Amino acid sequence: MAGFNLRKLSELDLWKQYRIKISNMVSALENLNVSEDINRAWEKVKENSETSAEESLGLYELKKLKPWFDEERLRFSDQRKQAKMQWLLDPNHSNVDTVNNVRCKASRYFKNKRRNI
Repeated sequence: MAGFNLRKLSELDLWKQYRIKISNMVSALENLNVSEDINRAWEKVKENSETSAEESLGLYELKKLKPWFDEERLRFSDQRKQAKMQWLLDPNHSNVDTVNNVRCKASRYFKNKRRNI
């Protein structure tokens, strides 16, 4: 589905031009003969309004998505899991310090990476 750059409608000249095109299409629909299929006429109006919007406003360009889970995040996540498993198997003081250090480094990395996205 195409999105249109509606921010351009804030420009007065462009807004008037687009409004005139739309009103002309609607008035053409009012002047239809009864014998013509109304559904086909509405399809024409829809197509014409989309083409006029594309010509007047242009299409809205979506932002490119950046990969949020890269190799380095995977490495930090694995380190954190391994340190936690080591602490669960042997809950001594050095393993507690290791878990806390790895958790702190991983959290800091994730926060900085989230800010940069």
